Amino acid sequence: MITTEFLRELDRFTFSARKRISGQYAGARRSIKVGRGTDAYGFREYEKGDDFRTIDWKVYARTEKLYIRQFEEHKDLITHILVDVSKSMDYPDEGLRKFDYAGMLAVGFAYLVMRENEKFAISTFSDSIEISKPDKGRGNLMLNIDLLNAIEPHGTTELGRAVEQYSKTIYSRSRVIVLSDLLMPLDEVRPALYRLGHHDLIVIQVLDPSELLLPELGAAKLQDIETSDKIFTQINSRYVSDYRLEVDSHRESIKTECNRMNADFFSFRTDLPVFEAIYRTIHGR
Repeated sequence: MITTEFLRELDRFTFSARKRISGQYAGARRSIKVGRGTDAYGFREYEKGDDFRTIDWKVYARTEKLYIRQFEEHKDLITHILVDVSKSMDYPDEGLRKFDYAGMLAVGFAYLVMRENEKFAISTFSDSIEISKPDKGRGNLMLNIDLLNAIEPHGTTELGRAVEQYSKTIYSRSRVIVLSDLLMPLDEVRPALYRLGHHDLIVIQVLDPSELLLPELGAAKLQDIETSDKIFTQINSRYVSDYRLEVDSHRESIKTECNRMNADFFSFRTDLPVFEAIYRTIHGR
C-alpha cells in the first residue's frame, strides 16, 4: 500500500509546499502550563517561595514593589494518529480502498511531523486496538509503514472502546488525528470524540464516492460488509434522495459536535488526490 514512490512524492510535496505548510507543524508548541520559558505573558506580585531570579527589577525601580515575570513554557506536541482498520474500510473490492487512502493520509501527516523532529505514532483500531509507542525519526516512520502494510481490514468498528483504551496512554495534551469512515451511529461517535476533546483533535472522514452517490439499481440486495447482514430493497430515485440526505445529515452532525469542542473536521472522498487532502487539512484548520 505504502510504496517507496509514495515516499518520494511526499519528499516532493514537502519541498514544494514547505513555505505554505511548515507553520502549521512548528516544533515549539505552547502548553497551558506556567513555568520558566522564553515567552513572557504577564506579571504578578512576588510571593514567598518564588524563584528570586524571576523578579523584574525594572518594574521594582518604578513601583518599589516586587513583581515576577510569568512565562509560557514551550514543549513539543506528540502526534497520535488513529486509523480505522475495520472491515468497512475494505471497500471497494477493486481500486483504491478507504483503508489504503486513510493509511496514506496517516503516513503523510506522520512524515510532516517527523520533518519537524516531533514524536508521532500510528495506531490501528477495529473491535480492538493496536497501540504504537510515539517516537521520533525516519526509523519510527518505517516501522509504522510496515505496520500498515501488514494489515488487512477486519472486524467491526468500536471507536468508543478504542478511544477509551488509547486515551489512557496519553499523558499530556497532544495532537490526535482520527481517520475513519465514521459509518456508525452518532451516539457512538460523540462520546469517543468528547473523550479526546481536550487535545488538539483532527477528525477526518474517508468515504468512497459510491457511498455518497448511490446509483438507482432497482431491486437490490444490500449486505453489511462488517456484520454480513442482508436486506432486500428497491433502490429508486426516492431511496437515493433519502439516502443522500441521511449521509449529509450524519456528516453535518459530526461536524457540529467537532465545532462544539473546537476540533477540526474534514470529509474526503477517495477520488481526491491524497496530497490535496493533506494540504486542505493543514490549511483548513
